Amino acid sequence: MDTLKDDAYYMRKALEQAQLAFDADEVPVGSIIVQHDEIIARGYNQVELLKDATAHAEIIALTTAFAALGSKYLPEATLYVTLEPCLMCAGALYWSKIGRIVYGASDEKNGYSRYLPQQYPFHPKTILTQGVLADEAAFLMKAFFKGKR
Repeated sequence: MDTLKDDAYYMRKALEQAQLAFDADEVPVGSIIVQHDEIIARGYNQVELLKDATAHAEIIALTTAFAALGSKYLPEATLYVTLEPCLMCAGALYWSKIGRIVYGASDEKNGYSRYLPQQYPFHPKTILTQGVLADEAAFLMKAFFKGKR
């Protein structure tokens, strides 16, 4: 299989989740979790809807995946998320022992790399891929915040 094709395919699925957030007037971040070529969880930001500062796309997808698998660890799974995870989500991903993280756009303001520029915040066995469909993810974010100004 062509990993780049697979990554782009699954990132498009995460972008569909981000569009749901956008349509709900939430910051448009979406995520999915894939294991053995099957989407086992989906999530999008629901901070405003749930009145919960922790209701990020990654956290919602992680909670769904844990429940679906009956496990607190995801070493064989891949998270696809449209935006670089924040520190909170990086911590949750660390503890999940997720096998792989793929994200789209960088987040210079709130992403983990702003606060941990020289450190790897994920589990040592977690593989990280950055920049998949980054332009599409960034466009959605820019459109959302342009509408807020």
